[in-house]
Amino acid sequence: MVVQVVLVHGIRTSATMWRSQVDYLTARGTPVTAVDLPGHGSRMAEEFTLESAMATIDQAVRSAAERGPVLLSGHSMGGLLCIEYAGAEHPPPVAGFIAASCTAIPRGVGLAAYRVLARGFDSLPDRGMWLTDRMLDRILPDETRADFGAGGYALDAQDTALRSLSVLDLLAALHRIDVPLWFVNGQYDQLRVNERLFVRIAQHAELVVVPRTTHHVTVMRPRVFNALLEVALTTLEASDG
Repeated sequence: MVVQVVLVHGIRTSATMWRSQVDYLTARGTPVTAVDLPGHGSRMAEEFTLESAMATIDQAVRSAAERGPVLLSGHSMGGLLCIEYAGAEHPPPVAGFIAASCTAIPRGVGLAAYRVLARGFDSLPDRGMWLTDRMLDRILPDETRADFGAGGYALDAQDTALRSLSVLDLLAALHRIDVPLWFVNGQYDQLRVNERLFVRIAQHAELVVVPRTTHHVTVMRPRVFNALLEVALTTLEASDG
């Protein structure tokens, strides 16, 4: 059976952040679904809740699993949600998992500081978009720069989404994940803080650190991330064979 890919975006952005990966997978002949979480992208008008976000991931995975083994990949907030999902007590039909830019436990001082920073940006006259755009202009290549924000920015859902992450029990979930798992981090990613702990707890994990790269590894180094997708896909395809 053909391996299916499900992609889950990070906070504020949308499914459009995965355009480079979708193009790569489509050219490869690999079926792919990039979801919009509630409150983001095409679902901007919806309220973000943890339950609806997890239901979105579950629906996409189970639909894809009807056609073949599923490779799940999540970035940042999407990666944290996917860790919780893939490590559920009753395992979902996930055959492999790429967790990108999400090796941090979202609670305590770190989460509180991030929320304060986000609120500070949100209080600016343009809700901080001028600074955000200047930063993205500097770090993202032309080929993916427009993709990152093409679905709009979910500014209204941001604080609610961040607050909801504090209830995730990621360490317990990681211990239960019993499929090939790849952690992918940029060298300068602020969410590398619990990287070693995550790798130690997960049963079947490999860690890839991409040099000279920030938190936005999927759009900052699209060819590298696509190559890592290829590693995961060929691993699952060989296993399925």
